[in-house]
Amino acid sequence: MFTDLHRPASAITEGAPRRTCASAAMHLRLLEAYPDIRKRQADLEKRTSSRMASKTVARSTPYGIRVVVHVLFHNETDNIPDERIHSQIDVLNEDFRARNADRVGVPAVWAGLVDDAMVEFELASQDPDGNPTTGITRTRTDVAEFEADDSMKSAATGGIDPWPTDRYLNIWVCRLNGGILGYAQFPNGPAHTDGVVILTTAFGRGDGTHPKFSLGRTTTHEVGHFLNLRHIWGDTEDCSGTDFVKDTPNAEGPNYDTPTFPEVSCNNGPNGDMFMNYMDYVDDAAMFMFTPGQVVRMHVALDGPRKSLVS
Repeated sequence: MFTDLHRPASAITEGAPRRTCASAAMHLRLLEAYPDIRKRQADLEKRTSSRMASKTVARSTPYGIRVVVHVLFHNETDNIPDERIHSQIDVLNEDFRARNADRVGVPAVWAGLVDDAMVEFELASQDPDGNPTTGITRTRTDVAEFEADDSMKSAATGGIDPWPTDRYLNIWVCRLNGGILGYAQFPNGPAHTDGVVILTTAFGRGDGTHPKFSLGRTTTHEVGHFLNLRHIWGDTEDCSGTDFVKDTPNAEGPNYDTPTFPEVSCNNGPNGDMFMNYMDYVDDAAMFMFTPGQVVRMHVALDGPRKSLVS
């Protein structure tokens, strides 16, 4: 079950599990611990606003990102096979290149907004020392479930240290306590904790994943955060929030499960919330798209604080 950080725990232990992530909460904690992040993030937002306001030429070649997947397992069940890891890389490449077959599920009114993010991912073929690698590490841990506190990112606390985060997208796959589905660090945070964390049963496709989260879209969502995308409702539940993207309608709060179009909130009728966007909280089978505005945000991050990752 996946914790809704806006509700008491007792309220979310009933019924079917629902998607949430801890990215926004972790970002607030980092802002308190590292006040300089706030200024760097504000500078990034200024550059993003300027890019959005200008007429930019469409990118002709994709950004390439090397990935290392750190599998942390307390028992052999969680020592997920290579096939699941490769399936997750396939999902990222389908979703970030708008090649996912289920994009046909986007309502006709928004079909023209399905955009190719021009980002491609591959497992690293060389480790930090230049030696051949599969791009996968496996670490047996005494920790049965990690807290959403970055402890999985350090060998000293039962996890594994990251590979250089200016050269690799580090993804930790592990059991998480409290029902958290995953989380990511936004750009401009501390290097030693940079990357993405995914719950074991929400990583990749197929056997061993939760039925509602079995298509690899949790990682798509979290990598979106890693590239500076916000939740489409702006992490408030009173229509006052924003994701800083004009082509995603203002939404009152997260959508869950598999909604029926239209889902109207915040006077955004007749079409309602863009709940099929990867940055909402619907089930894997109900999310299909990034928009041009979201793509601009990702590109500014990849041309700025994430530039060293691009191969």
